[in-house]
Amino acid sequence: MDEATRQQAERLLGYQFANPAILESALMHASVADCRLESNERMEFLGDSILGMIVCEYLYGRYPHLLEGELTKIKSAAVSRRSCAGVARTLGLDSLLVTGKGMGRASDLPNSLSAAVFETVIAAIYLDGGLEPAREFVLRHLAEPIAAAASSGHHENFKSVLQQHAQRHFGHSAVYLLLDEKGPDHSKCFEVCVEIDGRRFPSCWCPSKKQAEQQAALNALLELGVAVLDERTREPVLVPEESPAATARPGSR
Repeated sequence: MDEATRQQAERLLGYQFANPAILESALMHASVADCRLESNERMEFLGDSILGMIVCEYLYGRYPHLLEGELTKIKSAAVSRRSCAGVARTLGLDSLLVTGKGMGRASDLPNSLSAAVFETVIAAIYLDGGLEPAREFVLRHLAEPIAAAASSGHHENFKSVLQQHAQRHFGHSAVYLLLDEKGPDHSKCFEVCVEIDGRRFPSCWCPSKKQAEQQAALNALLELGVAVLDERTREPVLVPEESPAATARPGSR
């Protein structure tokens, strides 16, 4: 690897290597290596595990209300081949991958190869500088996709989040009350609210009881401070559990 390519790679990564040979190995595809052991395949293996560990640790601390299955769904979306390939292409990492002549142009690389470059540079940063710079690199580029995946997933899990929060902090279950229904049988709307320990939260109207219960759960989460609306996207985002607002008693205002 010449000096200009190394500097370009370090600029794209936002990390300066103490041992540039590690970076060179991370960008060497098997199609151009003398043998597969000299390619970046071993680093891809290591980088995949480091990526998973960093994201799992982040999710565990960031979303204390979510169960293992919900965390797994968020992780799967955030570290999917498509997501990692998108980061690699946005940064221009795939253009630095050294491949054989038969592989074609960087812009034509499949998602699998672009995603692999992302994983190999994670491993390279880890091997060169340790876990902290690797963590900083991963979260710098995946925190937003993680938040997007979590936000979209919560639409199906508001009831679960509220039930866990109510039982953990208030010692009571959330109860869903059907307040009213209107319209003909083929096109009814339902008004539902949530009640926790005698306190009723804002009701909502939806075309199905299931949707109404989910929206009513969100209304309760918002009023309790367990969730807020993102200022930019207006999507609901869970507040970390240590926040005072997230642990307010149901009867408090």
